[in-house]
Amino acid sequence: MSLKMKVPDITCDDCAKKITDSIHTMEPDAKVDVDVNSKTVTVDSKASEESIKQVIVAAGYKIEGYQ
Repeated sequence: MSLKMKVPDITCDDCAKKITDSIHTMEPDAKVDVDVNSKTVTVDSKASEESIKQVIVAAGYKIEGYQ
């Protein structure tokens, strides 16, 4: 499943690494692309959309349109 999300509080490469590492902790084989400039996260993963979003939120980030 491929999922693209807008994460407005991504500000730097450290944010990108933290999000990527969090997703890889849940699923080591996931493909994660964080674009710091456009503040988007694209994930190709076997995990559910909800699981991926929960991991990003648990890492301390907000996803646009997701509570």
